[in-house]
Amino acid sequence: MSDCFQRNAEVLQRRWPTLFTRLLAEDSQSIRAEQVTGKGATLSIDGIQLTSRHDRFAEARLQAASLPLASSIAHVYGTGLGDVQRVLLERSDLNRLQVHILNGALFKLILEQFDQVDWLSEPRVELSYAVDDREIRLPFFALPSELELADELNAKIRDRLVSEVHLNFNNREFNPQSPQILKRLKASLQLLRSDRNVTELFGSQAGREIYVIGTGPSLEQQFEKLKVIRAQSPRPLFISVDTAYRPLMEQGIKPDMVVSIDQRITALHLPSEQSDKIPLVYMPLSNPKVLRAWKGWRYASYSASPIYRNMREKNDRGELYVGGSVIHPAVDLAVKMGAAQITLFGADFAFPMNKTHASWKDGELGPGVNLARHWVLDGRGQRVKTQLNFRRYLSELERYIAKHPQVSFFNSSREGAMIAGTRFNPEFTQ
Repeated sequence: MSDCFQRNAEVLQRRWPTLFTRLLAEDSQSIRAEQVTGKGATLSIDGIQLTSRHDRFAEARLQAASLPLASSIAHVYGTGLGDVQRVLLERSDLNRLQVHILNGALFKLILEQFDQVDWLSEPRVELSYAVDDREIRLPFFALPSELELADELNAKIRDRLVSEVHLNFNNREFNPQSPQILKRLKASLQLLRSDRNVTELFGSQAGREIYVIGTGPSLEQQFEKLKVIRAQSPRPLFISVDTAYRPLMEQGIKPDMVVSIDQRITALHLPSEQSDKIPLVYMPLSNPKVLRAWKGWRYASYSASPIYRNMREKNDRGELYVGGSVIHPAVDLAVKMGAAQITLFGADFAFPMNKTHASWKDGELGPGVNLARHWVLDGRGQRVKTQLNFRRYLSELERYIAKHPQVSFFNSSREGAMIAGTRFNPEFTQ
């Protein structure tokens, strides 16, 4: 044990004995780190610099400035080399600084090589693993390097941090004053006024089991079982998202209803030829040409987005939850219809089997597999490739599930992302 680690350890053992025991079990030797120098020096882990190598404290002051000066509490995700913590502790109005560890092995390595006694000894500091909280805490600053270096244990909190950091960027295309959005809403207005209200469906399936079917690659593994179940009576209700509709129909599996919200959905995704007697639940951004061609009943709905504010004031329609993906309103519809149990199909939020979507060619519904630069843990605890927005959709679904404990949520596959709050349906998984 190095002298440096011994000094840090004495503080940790005194203040956070349980956390210190966890840290001792971390494998710091698994971290491939090297020192990189410029005007100063820092550590590089797998090519990712932990901090600036020129002026660590100038960088830390810039990062700390993103937190409001008047706040009595601040949260820092990632430990870095302690620079942001030291800068924040200069604030006299700060009563508590909560530091959340995103990579235990990395933090142990830092303790072995760098003296952290000063900020660890500060009475205002509290230290914990990020995973010990189910949700992120505000206001926060997350060290960019450690958002990349977060370990498997803390991956879900990392995903929520990234989602929060990118929130304004992700919402940029939903500007209520956007000419494209205003044009689409105007084009959809007549349909909205003449179509049914989604609230007519609410409470209509009280106590029933409902299958919510997404388009993740794992859906292909369930086609045969879904076909058999579809022919049974009684059976669960089948709710399909728009991009899963065509693959299901091609397999002879007719969904009971379809949900669509994306303005980019076309007749390629929702062919109308066999749509009679299939209700379509939509939002006003949906393509009017696709809506008019649909032969089944149409049910209009809104999300909480401000883009619908003016339309909502004059045309009352029910609301469905949207968290970035069509899977969210499909699940919310199932809950509001009265489902007691929901099983998710194709809700992978990842690219298992090196595919992006079931029955669609690579790249047809978005970036191809070769562009995936991120990961989530699958149902077996292994890393599986994904893209950044999929991680955000996953986080939002998990938040939704946590708010609806009265419903039992199941997943039909271990191939895609592990979804917190769900269990694996034994009828479809080993």
